Amino acid sequence: MDSKLILENISKHIHLTDEEISHFTSLLKLKEFSRKEFLLKEGQVARDINFIHSGALKAFYLDTNSNENIIMLAIDDWWITDMYSFTMQKPAMQYISAMENSVVLQLSKSNFDQLLIDIPVFERFFRILMQNAYIREQLRIIQNLSLPAEERYLNFVKKYPQLIQRVTQKQIASYIGVSPEFLSAMRKRIHKKGFS
Repeated sequence: MDSKLILENISKHIHLTDEEISHFTSLLKLKEFSRKEFLLKEGQVARDINFIHSGALKAFYLDTNSNENIIMLAIDDWWITDMYSFTMQKPAMQYISAMENSVVLQLSKSNFDQLLIDIPVFERFFRILMQNAYIREQLRIIQNLSLPAEERYLNFVKKYPQLIQRVTQKQIASYIGVSPEFLSAMRKRIHKKGFS
């Protein structure tokens, strides 16, 4: 198993000894998912927190009309799970599926809990991850409630340029809370103005 990417991700926030690295990597499980395959379905319990080694995943919920509403898009070097379900070990409220063939390193809930005991510095790492996720979601909610769609789209393009080539216009539309048709018309207007 190639653990270079996940160790680089972790080293942005904490330093591990060789022994700690060895222990941490021994807890990981490598799993491959085909495009459209589910890592998690609504109602299941999230047993793992997932690091994307390669590929792209989305977290979403289905509304009463079975329309997909994307909560999170995630690509290589990002983490994803249903945090409520994972933390509380309660049924998930969302789905997580692969948007392209993906390789994921999984850390189970029991191994996660043990890791925090065995290597306490991981408390800091995951606290930083959770803080960043909370800030990202708070800003997204405020922007979705207060900004016009065009600004939300331009913010998405600016903040996540690496996603633009990896996800469909329909997925971007769902993420920023507009219809695909509205996004298409809006992008034409933006292009005429000389933006992305």
